[in-house]
Amino acid sequence: MNKPRLLSLAAALWLACLAPLHAQKKYEPTWESIDSRPVPQWFQDAKFGVFIHWGVYSVPSYIHINREGSVYDCYAEWYEVLAMSKPGPSRQFHDRVYGKDFAYRDFAPLFRAELWNPDAWAKLFKDAGAKYVILTSKHHDGYALWPSSSPYAKGWNAVEVGPKRDLVGDLTKSVRDQGLKMGLYFSLIEWESTPTQRAGNHEGYYLPAAVVNKYKIPADKMISGHIIPQMKELVTKYQPAILYPDGDWDEDYNRLQSLDFLSWLYNNAPNKDEIAVNDRWGQVRGKHGGYYSREYADTEDVGDEHPWEEIQGMGYSFGYNRNEDIADYRTSEELVHLLVNTVGRGGNLCLNVGPAADGTIPVIMQQRLLDIGAWLKVNGEAIYGTRTWKNPAEVKKTVATAAAAAGEKKEKSAAEAASTRSARTVFYSRKGDALYVLTTEWPKQGLNIAGLKGDKGLKVSLLGTAKPVSWENRKDGLHLTPPVLSPTELPARYAYVFRIDGLGPLK
Repeated sequence: MNKPRLLSLAAALWLACLAPLHAQKKYEPTWESIDSRPVPQWFQDAKFGVFIHWGVYSVPSYIHINREGSVYDCYAEWYEVLAMSKPGPSRQFHDRVYGKDFAYRDFAPLFRAELWNPDAWAKLFKDAGAKYVILTSKHHDGYALWPSSSPYAKGWNAVEVGPKRDLVGDLTKSVRDQGLKMGLYFSLIEWESTPTQRAGNHEGYYLPAAVVNKYKIPADKMISGHIIPQMKELVTKYQPAILYPDGDWDEDYNRLQSLDFLSWLYNNAPNKDEIAVNDRWGQVRGKHGGYYSREYADTEDVGDEHPWEEIQGMGYSFGYNRNEDIADYRTSEELVHLLVNTVGRGGNLCLNVGPAADGTIPVIMQQRLLDIGAWLKVNGEAIYGTRTWKNPAEVKKTVATAAAAAGEKKEKSAAEAASTRSARTVFYSRKGDALYVLTTEWPKQGLNIAGLKGDKGLKVSLLGTAKPVSWENRKDGLHLTPPVLSPTELPARYAYVFRIDGLGPLK
């Protein structure tokens, strides 16, 4: 046998021996197996994303706001239920503006997206410092933003009625052209077809019988013949980096066939190693699935033992609500503080925008995003790719229990839910041997870090300026004295980051 053939044979044998080491794990339809899959590293590093709630509900773009009531009653994307199926101020608005006989599906032809520029959206998200985007491919009204092949989506998708284009496909391309990850939200329920025993239901459904009887998907077809095929279609056609199911509140994961779907996803998705999912698979939030998902939730006691993400709108609603005024929107400062608070506790923040039906993003939302992006240009190294650091001298170790991870279940007023106030003003993140100290207040009197001590090799800097930061060891910890800066010399607005090198390995 000649030398080239011997070398080829040796290489083949080496690869054959190596193959089992890299063999893909097969995931079984059990929670034990599904939960053994780690949340993809890219998601844990991304830290900041943009959520988009956009659909037929963007046409009326209205809901009555009761700031002392539940935040969930302020969601404009729930217009079909909150404004058209229940008495009250929102129903009065609908009858006055559109008429009592104007049905929800009559809004669809008015959802035209005539001013939509997906490239401009994607650039805005990139300039905001987001690393991923999540679009509502289908909300609870069942209207699909892509040409769904489900027979039950015929005449109820963006290609057939409304914009007459594949909104999912067009935005996916634009987002990826900007180097961002693209994710898709998907509702596991549809108002006309999903039974409910919630207060105010209509004979066991979310909507009145006349609507249910006209559009209801047969119960034996709803999951296996509609929901599962739609999710598989989205995964195979668009290969989203995130699949974000929702609507699982009262649903059983067995009825939703969640385990079978997740095992298919993890074993067979074209991008199975990339895709991340949340934990909204049927009353298992904070227990099973992928990363833990939180919504207008308290972050004070959440731990970092499992990856998690907080989603919030800039006001009270996810879908655009024309009824919100300037006081209902968080300021740029409050939103930067929300980002710092979330990342400082180990989570991701996915901040929502609600575009108008014509495809434009309200200017106030654009400005908020750009302000966050300006802050991240200076301080992003303390956010992206970091992990939280808990100072043993300051913070008790907490565990991300199911109750904490599902904190959004706690009933609170809309004003309370949208508040970004925190008892803490100092947070920590780490990357390699660097420790970042993030403070939401300028430390005029200096900043003391309890329990830390420095030595001759210690180096402290303030991100965004070359002016030196002095430090000294004190009895109660490491004391930092920032440089004297005029208002125009401050490196960023809203929050400030000190970087400390030379502490050695951090845990």
